[in-house]
Formats: sequence, structure tokens, C-alpha cells
Amino acid sequence: MNSIALGCVAVLGLLLFGLGLSVSMMRFRQRSLSDCADDPANLLHKLVRAHGNTAEYAPFLAVLFLFLGARSPSTLTVSLMIVATVCRCLLVVGLIAFPTMAKPNPLRFVGALGTYGAGIALCLALLR
Repeated sequence: MNSIALGCVAVLGLLLFGLGLSVSMMRFRQRSLSDCADDPANLLHKLVRAHGNTAEYAPFLAVLFLFLGARSPSTLTVSLMIVATVCRCLLVVGLIAFPTMAKPNPLRFVGALGTYGAGIALCLALLR
């Protein structure tokens, strides 16, 4: 198994579970067990969106990384795993660190575009 693939899976897992914990802690702090304000500047709203978005992409990326990582991946494939992982992290920072989600920002753009590009390329690598 490729150690970089495992490292990327670990980062995705930490991102997913760390965001889940952050949402739970923020809900506890705000005493909001199920809802959050539909305000794109509200931190709980941003955390919920970051966690939800991560939960949509991280599991499939992890499966791709593990499968391809177990098959002596090429340097290009390993690089794509790194790019996808970095882009997932950039997207989360872009969602949380900026004052509002109502306006686009470069981290969200690069994070989303990189996730799509690297994810599609990794899916194509399955066909080799």
C-alpha cells in the first residue's frame, strides 16, 4: 500500500470527523440541536456546509485512494491524490475562514475545481 495514499485518506478522515466534532461543539455552545440560521455569515451554518460538502466527497475519494494506492500507483496518480486532498482542505478553509459564504472566494473556487479535476482524473485512472 502506498504510504502517501494512506496519508491522504487520513487527512480526509481527520477533516470529516474534525468538522463533525466542530459542528457538534458549536451546536452545544449555541444550544441549537437541529437547526442553524440560514445566514451565510453564521459560523454554525458555514461549519454545517463544510461538513456536508466534505461528507459528499471524502468517502469516494478515500475509496479511490485506497484502491489505486494498493496497485503500485504512478507518480501522476499519487500527485492527483495529493492535489485532491489539498483541494478538499482549501475548500473547507474557503467556506469557514471568509466572512460570508454569500460571496465567492479564490480558495473555494480552487478547492472545488481541483476536487472535480483530480477526482475525474482518478476515476479515469481506474480504467487503466
